[in-house]
This record gives sequence, C-alpha cells and structure tokens, in this order.
Amino acid sequence: MSDPSHDRDPPPVEDLDDLYENAPCGYLSLRPDARIAKANRTLATWMEYEPAEIPGKPMTDLLTMAGGIFFETHVRPLLRMQGFFNEFAIDMVTRSGNRIPMLANAVERRDEAGGLLFTRLTIFRATDRRRFERELLDARAAAEAAHQQSEQLRVLTEASLRAERETAELREQFIAVLGHDLRNPLASLSAGARMMLKVRSPEEAVKFEAMMQNSIARMAKMIDSVMDFARGRMGGGLTLGERAFQALEPVLDQVVAELASAHPERSIETHFDLGTPVYCDAPRIAQLFSNLLGNAITHGAPNAPIRIEGQVRNQSFELSVANAGQPISEKAMERLFQPFYRGEVRPSQQGLGLGLYIASEIAKAHGGTLAVTSVQDETRFTFSMPLAPPAL
Repeated sequence: MSDPSHDRDPPPVEDLDDLYENAPCGYLSLRPDARIAKANRTLATWMEYEPAEIPGKPMTDLLTMAGGIFFETHVRPLLRMQGFFNEFAIDMVTRSGNRIPMLANAVERRDEAGGLLFTRLTIFRATDRRRFERELLDARAAAEAAHQQSEQLRVLTEASLRAERETAELREQFIAVLGHDLRNPLASLSAGARMMLKVRSPEEAVKFEAMMQNSIARMAKMIDSVMDFARGRMGGGLTLGERAFQALEPVLDQVVAELASAHPERSIETHFDLGTPVYCDAPRIAQLFSNLLGNAITHGAPNAPIRIEGQVRNQSFELSVANAGQPISEKAMERLFQPFYRGEVRPSQQGLGLGLYIASEIAKAHGGTLAVTSVQDETRFTFSMPLAPPAL
C-alpha cells in the first residue's frame, strides 16, 4: 500500500522576480544622484512606460512640478537626516500628463562605511484615499459654513428681537410720556376756554389768551419734538434742511433772548467769539442750542448763572453750555442721549425727554459730536462740528 503523502502535489514555490515585477504596489530604487536605478512593471504600467524605459530618468521626471519641489525640499533632506520617510503623499505624472496621487514610503540602503547605495521606495496609488480626504475636507468646510450661517442667523435673530423689544419699549414710553405731558397744556387750554366765557373786561380776555397761547406753544414744541424723533428713527437719522455758511452769533443771541424772557429769574452769561461763518443748517443749530440751554435751566442750580461759550478754533465750531448743580450719576450718563429719558425730574418740570436725544442727532447730522462732563461743581455739554464739509 502506497503512502498517501506521496500522492499530493508539491506546494507552489513563490517566484520572487514575479513578486517584484507584478506586486500590487510600485517599487522604485534611486541612485545617490536621485536618478532611477530600477522600477518594477507595476509602477511602469501606472506611469505608461515600459519597464526598460524608466531606469536612468531623474526621479523628478515622474513627478508633478509641486511633487518635484516637495521631493527635493522635504523628502531628500529628511532622508539624509534620519534614513527613512514613511507615508508621505506625493503626486506623480504619467507619460500622457495625467496626475496620479500616490502614497509612498522611502528608506535608504547604505554600505558598511555609511555611504549611500540606494534609496528604495514603495509606492501605492492613493486616488480613492485622496478623494475620500477631499470629501472629508469638503464636508468639514460645508459643516463649518453651515455653522457660520447658523451663527449669523442667531445673531441676526437676537438683534431683531432686541430691536423689537426696544421698539416696543419706545412705543410704550411714547404713549405714556406724551399722554402725561400733553394733559397739562390741554387742561390749561380747557380752563382758559371756560374762563373766556366768563370774562368781564378786555384785560381779563388778554390775560387768558396769553395763557392759552403759551399752552399751545408748549404743545406745538412737544409735537415738533415727536416728529423729529419719528423722522430720526424711521429714516436712519435726523434730516437737515438747506445748509449754507452762516454767521451764528445772531442765531445764538436770539435763542438766549427767547429763553431769558421766559425765565427772567435765571442768570445767563454768554461769551461768543464767532467771526468765521459756519456751514450748517442754522435753524437746527438753534434747536440744538435751545435744547441744551433749556436743559440747563431745568436741571441747573437756580441760584447760579448758566455759562455759554461759543468759539471757532482749529477749523471747528464749538459751543458749550455749563450749569452748576448736582452732578449727573454714572447710571444716568449711560442713557442721557436716549429718547424719552428724563432722569430725576421734579413734578413741575415739563418735557418729553427728547431734547438731548434730538440735540445729539442734530450734532451727528452735521458731522459733529455732543459730549458731556459732569463733576461736583459743574455739568457741561459741548457741541463740536467742522466749519465746512470735507468737499468744500
């Protein structure tokens, strides 16, 4: 009886030459001058060459321009330093000019004296991997863009909500303040009308008519302020009328005269040095000044003078109104130029709380600023604007 082991086929023997030539990766050996010593058939096929055509070529002939620069400036120096370089990406180019993304490992082979004999590379096609990497990068970029858009939408939504809340608050303040402050002059008009029916002499009629005219003037001023506020809020800022170069001293003197006659008990000191005309909307400047002076009369110490200074210097027009009295608190400073803010007011003090807001809007419309300083002895509002617009 025969031995069964003798009936079996002998195990196959691996053909090392075939393994090298037809390996599932590219093999490449470089001489010390970076010319190709040998390449397997797999790499030659990828590069569209016959295996015998590749030896002797510079390695850079098989690389894209960017790949060649990377090989010379990164791969070769690192190989000299450590003798190997693993898993680096590099782009190779075929005979017909097609680019193929590759992933390579490189190691040096040296003799016993340390001299470089060859640099051996194993090369793998990385088309799918690089596409996957690009897809990952694109997906991350898309996610970041979506996150950024979401963040922008959140910011816009929050800003819109804040604006809606502010608008609602302003609307409530507008209704409350306007209703409150119009009640007094309306009551005065109503009382005056009733008294006119009972007058017994022309002198009494003139007295009641003057009282009624004063109430009408107060109501008209309130309505003008509300209209300025509405135009400023709806149109992105308060608008100006026709502007021209104006001598402002007579305009300011007129405002002082009007308020001094209405408040004869108050002392108002002025110092004007305004020989140079100013390019402005003069009625608006008068309105700004009237609001500042009226504010000083309302909130300043009644037994101390109000000091007004106007001058031209450094190509700017400056106007300041200062009064004595209690300093403005830090909390009040934060809201001083906001609409409908009146701070601490006495029951006898009238107004919608729009004066300083409108004054600041007039300053902005003229390309200027309205600033305030308040210390123990003095509160001072200072308006500054250029004498002429930049184009003139």
